[in-house]
Amino acid sequence: MREPAMNDSVYDGLLGGDSSQWAFGTDFEDPLAGVDTSVPAGIDATELATYCLMLGDDTLVLSQRLAEWCSRGPELEEDIALANMALDLLGQARLLLARAAAADPACVPPLPEGSPVPAEDALAFFREAQQFRNVRMAEVPNGDFAHVVVRLLLFANARLAILSRLCDSADAVLAAVAAKGVKELTYHRDWAGRWFVTCAQGTDESRRRLLAALDRLWPLHDELFTPHPVEQSLAARGAGVDPAAVRAEADVVLDQVFAVAGVPRPETPGLRGRTGRDGLHTEALSRMLAEMQVVARAHPMGRW
Repeated sequence: MREPAMNDSVYDGLLGGDSSQWAFGTDFEDPLAGVDTSVPAGIDATELATYCLMLGDDTLVLSQRLAEWCSRGPELEEDIALANMALDLLGQARLLLARAAAADPACVPPLPEGSPVPAEDALAFFREAQQFRNVRMAEVPNGDFAHVVVRLLLFANARLAILSRLCDSADAVLAAVAAKGVKELTYHRDWAGRWFVTCAQGTDESRRRLLAALDRLWPLHDELFTPHPVEQSLAARGAGVDPAAVRAEADVVLDQVFAVAGVPRPETPGLRGRTGRDGLHTEALSRMLAEMQVVARAHPMGRW
């Protein structure tokens, strides 16, 4: 092996042939490179992009919340599990945001001329809170361990039902993203389901915390299945999934978990009116985005 010259940099191998990479991206290759991203006939490009933003924002925001658990898990194994699940969701978000940008470049926020920021990173770091389309369950602040268990169970159960059908999407890119996501979300749901039962049947304190978390999050559960006109339009054209159409099968799984855990299904009504899909969010999202986006916004032309 050749000894490195005195002026060689240990980072040369990372930089490759381009020494002007954007400083804050997740990677420097197009995640859809080599993939046919043309919009299928009969599908509205703007609707497809909006739908991908909805799904991508869900996973981006929840990934950030799960990442906040890093080094705070109750034991090392679960700490690593939460970090890995956050990475799974981040990977899904990146593909979905890249798909949105490829379908309709107009959805990408304007950046300074010559900016090296990839389209999916521009969507993550340079949109305002009201431009995000995630469900509000993904954005509410973390609570205790029971809270993350309940949130992940409710979200993963609903999203798994959606992605299972989205594998047959008329849009080949969405179908491929869904097929990958199904495997990941199956693990997420199983992990959360096992911990839900463990907490419910553990000590009086663990059960109290679980029920308290369920009471806080349940009013946001309906939003996971409340259809937006864009979702309904794409579902009618075979490219998307109407979340209301999968609620029954998702409820079957959830009721099984509740039954094994000995936890009654909550009867608290869900929130009504405009939702996160419409850009209506809690104050928590703005605060979370301020922390997530601050460095990229301070140095939009940052290179390494």
